[in-house]
Amino acid sequence: MSNLDLMQLVKEKVRSLKAYHVENVDCEIKLHANENSFPPSPEILKQFEEVFKSTELNRYPDPDCGPLKQTLAKRLNVVPKNLAIGNGSDELIQILLQVFCEPGETVGFPDPTFAMYAIIAQGMGLKSQTHPLDDQWDFKADPFLETMETNQARIVFLSYPNNPTGNCFSASEVQKVIERFPGIVVLDEAYHDFARKSFLSELPKHNNLIILRSLSKIGLAALRVGYAVADPLIIDQIDKIRLPYNSNSLSQKLTDRLLNHFAPVQKQLDVLIQERNKMVQELSKFKSLKVFPSDANFVLFRVEQDSTALFQQLMENDILVRDLGNHPRLQNCLRVTIGTPDENMAFLEKMAHIIK
Repeated sequence: MSNLDLMQLVKEKVRSLKAYHVENVDCEIKLHANENSFPPSPEILKQFEEVFKSTELNRYPDPDCGPLKQTLAKRLNVVPKNLAIGNGSDELIQILLQVFCEPGETVGFPDPTFAMYAIIAQGMGLKSQTHPLDDQWDFKADPFLETMETNQARIVFLSYPNNPTGNCFSASEVQKVIERFPGIVVLDEAYHDFARKSFLSELPKHNNLIILRSLSKIGLAALRVGYAVADPLIIDQIDKIRLPYNSNSLSQKLTDRLLNHFAPVQKQLDVLIQERNKMVQELSKFKSLKVFPSDANFVLFRVEQDSTALFQQLMENDILVRDLGNHPRLQNCLRVTIGTPDENMAFLEKMAHIIK
């Protein structure tokens, strides 16, 4: 019988990691994960039913995601050779680090930002170099570039809009980074559908630029579909690394159907943007809160009291949000996803009851 000290067999860089924490609490109103709270419309569900009936579940999926790439290429005004499909954007982040970084090399990004950049980098034996955002959650390109070049960063990630702060960085400063950084620049545009701002038009001019997008935020979180838009040479390198059949048949086909019948989804997105603006206005009425502007489908705010206490009180009232207070720059901050009008009203009513 073996009784080994298994932790001594685990790589040190993995032992020192903390897993990305996702709340999995059974609350009636879930406003914590930046999902689309609206279910698929009846029209979309009818399309999905046809896909389920026609999909051969005993066969492997299309390894090249051909039809989905064709649909995306048409929507984005690119060619399929510019596209790689991932099992969510997270997989593509990991693949890009495999493609461009040797163990011990440096990955750069602002702070605070999406936690998975650092988690994936550390798990692969890479160094993370952060650059602090200012009080408006923005940055200047010159000091950012100096930090990255001093630490010999090979690749930088800019979340646009930034998660968890919600804002788009200054477009002129991002442009300077794209033009002057001597490595790979990744614009993570996971929340593009809510910001309606993009650097996609810069791709033909900068072969070091990669755009990441996600279908998770607009209503397909369960399917885990993300994609990269980049120079064909970069796409070829991604295809060398990604696992075969990394995108399953249902994810490919259901996503393709939704993108080709997008009007019901667009209606939901328009409502969510209206609700986001209303949420910022209503939260700003609470004198004890500092509410930050948002270009995404969530709003970040800081409370005077302990954010964990407010998080718990909301959870006791069947409302789940995200407590970010463990980050040194986000002390007493909470992030609320924009839900349906009824969910948002319930959240605001409970906030009014708790914060007197």
